[in-house]
Amino acid sequence: MQNVPNRGARDQIDGRNDRYRAIVRDLVSLIAHVRTSARLIEAALVTESANDGPEPVTNIIILDDVTPCYSQANAALNACQANLVVALGALQGIRTSRHETTASTGDDSRSLQSSGRV
Repeated sequence: MQNVPNRGARDQIDGRNDRYRAIVRDLVSLIAHVRTSARLIEAALVTESANDGPEPVTNIIILDDVTPCYSQANAALNACQANLVVALGALQGIRTSRHETTASTGDDSRSLQSSGRV
């Protein structure tokens, strides 16, 4: 009968670990996507800058300058990436503090840590 409560506790710990890993994976994926988008915008900025040279027709004025849009989008992506990194760090800090707490109380989750399941 003692195995039943332990199994329930272990299942609960495993469920928490699975949720934690899913959140971390999702944040890491979002950070990668944001970085990819930022690189694409930077490449577009370089292309736009290269196209700013002398135009063959001098009597046409181009009013649509896309560079500010790219710059604003790039700034927003940089802020987004910074916030995602902070969120990831906060999760890792929570995880570290939980491990330190359970290690000091002698909780069975230490065995999960050493087995690499956390």
